Amino acid sequence: MPGTLFVVATPIGNLGDLSPRAIELLKAVALIAAEDTRHTRTLLDKFGIATATTSLPAFAEGERASSIISKLESGSDVALVTDAGTPAISDPGEKLVAEAITAGVKVVPIPGPAAFVAALSAGGLPTTRFHFLGFLPRQQSEAKAMIDEVAQLSATLVLYESPRRLGETLKHLHQWLGPRRAVVARELTKLHEEFVRDTLDQLATRYATAEVLGEVVVLVEGRTGDTRWSEDEVKRALQKGLESGERLKSLTTDLAKRSGWSSGDLYRIGLTLKD
Repeated sequence: MPGTLFVVATPIGNLGDLSPRAIELLKAVALIAAEDTRHTRTLLDKFGIATATTSLPAFAEGERASSIISKLESGSDVALVTDAGTPAISDPGEKLVAEAITAGVKVVPIPGPAAFVAALSAGGLPTTRFHFLGFLPRQQSEAKAMIDEVAQLSATLVLYESPRRLGETLKHLHQWLGPRRAVVARELTKLHEEFVRDTLDQLATRYATAEVLGEVVVLVEGRTGDTRWSEDEVKRALQKGLESGERLKSLTTDLAKRSGWSSGDLYRIGLTLKD
């Protein structure tokens, strides 16, 4: 009989969040596949876990997964972990899990910490429905296309961001979505845990030049009936688009999806700006 692949969530900051079940499992398996074995070794040493480890970083997951599948097929149990949080959620593991299932290997989740869940639970925005985006693409055009796909959703939007790109991302989110309520959650479960709640425009200003440390989760309010840009914001967006060479008709069609204004009203304002 093949072994079992256990998908084990690990702490996102506070090591005390590792569950007793996860500790027992990590001691019992034959091998731990880790995103970074050096990082994982700190966690294992904390709980006296001496299980052998093998590296499974994102950039080499495809080529290294086969050897782990072979070990599972031979009857050994394997635990999959990442540096922090739940494997395969914006972290390595998706390919290994898919290949294990294809090979007929049983996959068992050992649930625990996930940064986006922690942020949602304490962020203060609606949680009945949410849409998880992970990390936005680095190319601005690709990031905008992704946001355009979800701009009309009433669900809370959830994304991850690096501290270096936070200010720029918040600026673009405000440009693309308007002044919605938002939350920046940083250093979750750690000593300097921080939740900053404001509108996207105010958060963009706050983090434009601020030095940010630690991993970041951004929550953005979904589209609501009263989410409507001010006239000044509409004029600024139209002016910027016109100055960059966009055609007025396509510009107003795009802004209508995000601003709460009709394309007809936007077109009339755009004509006055052109004049």
